[in-house]
Amino acid sequence: MDILEEIIASKYKEVEERKALYPVKLLEKSIYFEGPTVSLKKYVTRADKSGIIAEIKRNSPSKGVINPYVSVERTSIGYMQAGASALSVLTDSKYFGGSSEDLITARKFNFCPILRKDFTVDEYQIIEAKSIGADAILLIAAALAPARLKELASFAHTLNVEVLLEIHNREELEANLNAPADLIGVNNRNLKTFVTDINLSTQLASFIPNEFVKVSESGIENPQTIIALRKSGYRGFLMGQNFMQHSRPEQACQEFIDNLKKLERKNL
Repeated sequence: MDILEEIIASKYKEVEERKALYPVKLLEKSIYFEGPTVSLKKYVTRADKSGIIAEIKRNSPSKGVINPYVSVERTSIGYMQAGASALSVLTDSKYFGGSSEDLITARKFNFCPILRKDFTVDEYQIIEAKSIGADAILLIAAALAPARLKELASFAHTLNVEVLLEIHNREELEANLNAPADLIGVNNRNLKTFVTDINLSTQLASFIPNEFVKVSESGIENPQTIIALRKSGYRGFLMGQNFMQHSRPEQACQEFIDNLKKLERKNL
């Protein structure tokens, strides 16, 4: 069993436990559940923004502990002040050290799109995402059969929650092109081997229909990479570890975006 299969098996058990603890009727009473959502798709394509979806991630299976004591309040506010387009918050606790409380905190202090980064396998998690203030969810093609992914994406839209569909190869892309996703993310990190290859985004770009906003995920370490990816049609750039490995992730984000702006001015 590879790490993704292990995580998904664990997630099904976790969801059943959470259903017992926090019934849907309880989630629907949240102050966020009936509230409007902010479009991730629109924000990452705004001309006055960087396109960066800045992530809050304490741990990862590939890198272990990254930043266990991060202040979600300070970091999320700092990310947005730095010019990030949106936030991504890991809510998986077992493998990534996150929690729903992290996303609630980020929502409390920021008016911007927030992606709930988790392993979504059940409609319950989408209701839960809306109840804690998320505007978008992640659906991973490698973890779901195409028919099931389509069902979950359609359900998310009934709650006005957008969908970032994550793929790792052309086969996953083509199998899910009829899913009602809003954005398609190419994860440059292989979830089975943990090998990261930024060229994967470039190789798959031409196969992603223009109706989807293209997002490159993982392995973006310098502003030059973003400039190059934009030439391939990418508008969104999911970045976590690059910032989170610093004691003050928001400062690392600020420096990165400042350097990106300098490069953009040079290329005018």
